[in-house]
Amino acid sequence: MQFHLNGFHTGDPALMPAAAPCESHDEVDVLIVGCGPAGLTLAAQLSRFPAIRTRIVEQKSGPLQLGQADGIACRTMEMFNAFGFADRVMKEAYWVNETTFWKPDEADAARIARHGRIRDTEEGLSEFPHVILNQARVHDFYLELMRQSPTRLEPDYGLRVVDLTVPEDPEARVTVRLQPVDATGDEGIETISARYVVGCDGARSQVRKGLGRALEGESANQAWGVMDVLAYSDFPDIRLKSAIHSSHDGNILIIPREGGYLVRFYIELDKLGADERVSAKNITVDRLIAAAQRILHPYTLDVKEVAWWSVYEIGQRLCDKFDDVAAGDEVTRNPRVFIAGDACHTHSPKAGQGMNVSMQDTFNLGWKLAAVLQGQAGPDLLHTYSAERQAIARELIDFDRAFAKMFSAKPRKADGDEGVDPAEFQRYFIKQGRFTAGTATHYPPSSLVGPDRYQPLALGFPVGMRFHSAPVIRLADARPMHLGHVAQADGRWRIYLFADRGGMTPDAALSRLCHALETNPASPLLRHTPKGQDIDALFDVRAVFQSRHDTLSMDALPGLLWPRKGRYGLRDYEKAFCADPAADIYDLRGIDRDHGCMVLVRPDQFVAHVLPLDGHDALAQFMAGILNAG
Repeated sequence: MQFHLNGFHTGDPALMPAAAPCESHDEVDVLIVGCGPAGLTLAAQLSRFPAIRTRIVEQKSGPLQLGQADGIACRTMEMFNAFGFADRVMKEAYWVNETTFWKPDEADAARIARHGRIRDTEEGLSEFPHVILNQARVHDFYLELMRQSPTRLEPDYGLRVVDLTVPEDPEARVTVRLQPVDATGDEGIETISARYVVGCDGARSQVRKGLGRALEGESANQAWGVMDVLAYSDFPDIRLKSAIHSSHDGNILIIPREGGYLVRFYIELDKLGADERVSAKNITVDRLIAAAQRILHPYTLDVKEVAWWSVYEIGQRLCDKFDDVAAGDEVTRNPRVFIAGDACHTHSPKAGQGMNVSMQDTFNLGWKLAAVLQGQAGPDLLHTYSAERQAIARELIDFDRAFAKMFSAKPRKADGDEGVDPAEFQRYFIKQGRFTAGTATHYPPSSLVGPDRYQPLALGFPVGMRFHSAPVIRLADARPMHLGHVAQADGRWRIYLFADRGGMTPDAALSRLCHALETNPASPLLRHTPKGQDIDALFDVRAVFQSRHDTLSMDALPGLLWPRKGRYGLRDYEKAFCADPAADIYDLRGIDRDHGCMVLVRPDQFVAHVLPLDGHDALAQFMAGILNAG
């Protein structure tokens, strides 16, 4: 963490200097509707930009106290690290290290027996674990970050959307009428004027309804119950994630919770009729407990306290677009209203994807809104949000449909029988591990994702996928760290330079590239960085060398990797790294040692391009297609 650049300050370094307060609460740049995970991810990102006026409203009376979606995927932890609170999540959370699989005992089908035990996520998939933590705590971390940001952003609770109007004039603002939830008639209505509106207001989204869009899909006509309990049990895997298929009493997914004692049970209940709703079943918590006790036979489950419980129907629904522009009108209109999270895709909770994918939605959207609002990019950039995220949501729906079907099926006893072979379910779980970890997202070539022509230079950084961090040693202070951890959720692009065998000698390819980036008029750093700002205000350039850190000297670095910044012109000592001999990033990520390369990474941590070290012109051309001149 870097601070003191523009002067010495005591106190918490996470508390950023306050921006000037907004002159008007009713005229904003971005109105966010909904304080769920998607809304808070977006609000936290936008709150970092002093010049962007953001308001977030929520119809609930206050912050969430008890969460329902509590699984946090590895990819989401990588995102949390960019926001600065991944370590706090890891300290409190339950770590999902292994998963066990149970099926009917072959000697006595009335009993269950363990038949498999695997790592929950494959080795080396991420430096972060898959964890479980009360969703409300994640909200707490976001809210604290927002309070410490320059805009000191706080949600306005107890407000609902009455309606919204998107004018035909593309330059006109969107208007949204809000009203206190306990008001009647026209009492307390206020009208908000916003350049952009983002609906993160759940499956019954008023913003989505205002756009005339609908969630389309189907129900599997299967009821499930879920409960968080404190219970005595002699089931040996109660502190392991466990998938249990019984012979006749249904299935359970056990998810241990944080704190050492709390456990979540997802419990299969009844099939529903074609037009039947789960609410008509009048299911009680006692019925959930009884079903869990039957499935766990011969093991004991004595529930002492139920912290929370609910019942739900399995279903998958999706919007055809995630913004207000009709299909086919993208050339003539730019989007001004967006929907994210459950407002545009819903599915069953057992795969733990809902909260994670929702937050990734707005992490994708946030930096794009910031770039447009700051004049760094044209508003046509915003079309890429729906294009990228709707395709990912469709993949999620397809995965969830198959996963839910397999989990709800009865164990197959022999070939030709109906149901699912428990071993087949375990194989499917392993196969889809990268998807459930959130690391399988792959954006296709577009204006934001280059071609993979030079992919062989860095096989471990696939273009269009998230930047997979690896250990390095910082040159200036010999600190071992992860390279990806230098990236914050600050809207900046990252250019990682991997040196060839020439290292940092003056005539080496990396040195020549640094000189071009620093002096060539066509350089994206010079062309797009706003005048008067530090050289890394928009592009954060870092370099990794193959040599041992104790054989190199800072004063031999190109100036770009040892820049002078801030009002005092202080040196930035944190731009250069060396490979860690114990876990060499060149070997781990398949980087060509002879030629080196550069890896361009978007503000949302996805690889936009891999280019050779002499590819300055290609880099400049690619960025000119995205960003405006500074």
